[in-house]
This record gives sequence, C-alpha cells and structure tokens, in this order.
Amino acid sequence: MEIFQQILFVAALAAVAWFITQRIRLISRAINLGRPENRFDHADERLKTMLLVAFGQKKMFTNLLVGVMHFVIYAGFIIINLEILEIILDGVLGTHRLFAPYITPVYPILIDVFEVLAFGVLAVCVVFLCRRFVAKVSRFQQERHREMTRWPRTDAAVILIAEILLMIAFLTWNASDSVLRDRGVGHYGELQGIVPDFIISQYLKPLFTNFSDTALIAYERTAWWLHILGILAFAVYVTYSKHLHIALGFPNVYFSDLQPKGEMQNMPEITKEVQLALGLPVTTDADGSQANDNGEQPAEIGRFGAKDVQDLKWINLMNAYSCTECGRCTSACPANITGKKLSPRKVMMDTRDRLEEIQQGWKTNGPDYRDDKSLLNDYITAEELNACTTCQACVNACPININPLDIILQLRRYRVMEESDAPASWNAMFSNIENNMAPWKFSPSDRFNWAEQVNDDK
Repeated sequence: MEIFQQILFVAALAAVAWFITQRIRLISRAINLGRPENRFDHADERLKTMLLVAFGQKKMFTNLLVGVMHFVIYAGFIIINLEILEIILDGVLGTHRLFAPYITPVYPILIDVFEVLAFGVLAVCVVFLCRRFVAKVSRFQQERHREMTRWPRTDAAVILIAEILLMIAFLTWNASDSVLRDRGVGHYGELQGIVPDFIISQYLKPLFTNFSDTALIAYERTAWWLHILGILAFAVYVTYSKHLHIALGFPNVYFSDLQPKGEMQNMPEITKEVQLALGLPVTTDADGSQANDNGEQPAEIGRFGAKDVQDLKWINLMNAYSCTECGRCTSACPANITGKKLSPRKVMMDTRDRLEEIQQGWKTNGPDYRDDKSLLNDYITAEELNACTTCQACVNACPININPLDIILQLRRYRVMEESDAPASWNAMFSNIENNMAPWKFSPSDRFNWAEQVNDDK
C-alpha cells in the first residue's frame, strides 16, 4: 500500500510539474512578444524597491486593517509552504514527519508557527469573502465596474474557498495525527515523546476521539492527500488566474519604472525623426536603444504608439500578467469616479485577455498564428483612452507598481499619430502648440498682455 501511494504521489508531482512548465513557457513567450526595453539598470535601487514594495508590502498599508490582513495571507502563504518540503519528501520516500527526529527541539515550534498562520489565513479568507459577497465592496461589483464579470468574481471566490479548505485540511490532519500518536498506532506511535500536541490543532482533537483507529487513519490519510493535492492543483490553477501575481509580483516590482512619476517618455521614433530633420546625430534607435557609432538607421520607420500587444513593451505585458485585479487603480481614477468608461484595471485585464487569446491561437493553429483582432478597438475603445487625464493616480495606487498609464499612452499615440484620429479639440490644441508654442490661440507676442492690464488697473 505504501509503495502504491508513493507511485501515485510521484505521478501527481510529475503531472503538475509538466503542466506548470507548459504554462511558464506559454506565458514567457507571450511576454516576449513585447518590444525590448532595458529594465536591468540600477540593480541596487531596483532591489531596494522590490524589498520595500513586494516583500515589505509597503503600499498595502495605506489602509492599515486591509494591509495587516493581506500581510497575514502573504506571510502565511510563504511560511506555511515551507512545510511542503517535508510533505513532498514524505510522499516520495514513504516516510512520516521525516524532519521530526532530526530537528526535535525546533520542530514543534515550526509547526506551531505554521498552525497560527494557517488559522490566520483561514480567518482572513473568510473576512475577504464577506467583503466581496456580503459587504459588497464597490470596486468588486459588476454593477459599478463592467470588467468584473462572472469569471473575475468566480476566480476570487475559488481561490479564497480553496485556501480555507487547505487550511482546514492542514489543521485537521495535524489533529488526527496527534490522536493516532497518542494511541500509539503503527508508525504514528514512533513519534511519541518527540512530537507534542500543536498549538491550534490540539483543540480539534476532541472531534476525533470517537473515531476507530481504522477510521482515524483513513481521515488522516485523506486530509494529508487533500492538503498536498490541493496545493499542487492550486499551483497549476494560479497560472490561469489573477493570483499569478504570487509568482510575478516580485520580478514585476523589480523591473518597475524608476523614472520620476509624471515624467512621460519621449517616443524614440519621434526623437529620431527630429534629429534627422535638424541634421543632428541620431542618438537612439526606434526601440529606444543607443544608435550605432556612425548614426546609421534602418530605412523603415517603426510604428508610432501601439495598436496590439506586440507593439507594447515587454514590461507592459508582464504588468498584465501580474495584475491582481484588486481595483485600487480604478478606485483612484478621477475619470472612473466621475462616470467615464475608463477603468485602469480593465486596461490591464484586457491586455492579459488579448495575450491569452493569442496563446489559444498558438495551441490550436500553431506558433505562427495570426488573427485580425487588436488590443485597440477590439478590447479597449477610443472613449476609454480619451478619458484618461494622465494624472498618475492609477500608477500610485497599484500595490505592485503596475503602470496602466503607459499602455493607455501608447494606444492613444497610435490613434493620434498613425490614424490621425484625435478629437477636434485636441487637434486645435496641437495646432496652437505647433504655431503659437502654447495650447491657446494667440500670438506668443501677446502672452504678457495680461500683465499690462494689471499695471493699468493699479
């Protein structure tokens, strides 16, 4: 029986590893569709940002209570999963609590820490479910935000309920294991005097006092299998879920934009054209990298802005896969608050949905799959883009430094510069800036007439 369980466990482990590997390859290829951009500079500053924002959860604590609850889930996920190492080795080797005899003084302390965190995770997940489906926090409701369709709401519920069940399995497994150890049943009894009762699960032991030894072993094995198989299934599921930020959050923050907030990047294509027109040495290629020594450039001019995901930068696509769909960006967006259709969260979700659609095309039609859809118009409309005030509120609000504004600007630049499709009021402003060096329609020589009027009034 033990050999059969070991074989089954190794087979499950191999299957999960295969599925996750396939998803990683697809997601990596999708991210690499984006245009190159150097985000490997200033390593010290990037590491500091990652430690503060990703590891330290700095931006989550703008709301202290929610920040603490999220930290409990975050810390619980990281620390409790250290126990997985022992569980995996037990499953492969057919042992039981492999580490207990070797680290006897600290083993109970470690499991106690895991149990306290597991109980905290369970409680916080219940609170988060209530916030979404009982208190109905506005940013999670479809009535207020059209991107919150059935799937995003179901996805959140599935993850929260799964975490609750995993924590229940973990705690009741420890409790049933303790009862078997107290009774001295089989190999469980070998740890008597080595492994004591644990801090939380000891209070669950009365639930199992009337179980027969056979029934108790069956429950202990079931809880153990449910816990580890649940974790393995969770690991596969998150690659399809918004909870992929568990894996991508750290690199996403590491590669975040270090430029001052509010500084918009000049388009390298335009910079190059201006330099050529003025007879100046060309300093940048169309992709923003440094030109070669003699300033030679390819004859073809790159596309202005972005129409589809291939025109965006690779970091934009990583941002899309890292998005937690928490809606803090949309809640902070003044356009959305005043009833406009723009939702920065939807921009990120649409970008990821477009990438997933391309992935599906690869799987069904091969690696050279192309379609006639695009991110602009098929997913994100002109009305949404035009509503953006570029105030940076969404960028500042994101807990993992995602930048929806960069995608909005690139799509909007395409509409204006490639399709000449700007609102009439914008075209008038562009003309005034070109001719008068100001957004207003008056001569530069009249710019200080207001000062003369002030002097006349004195």
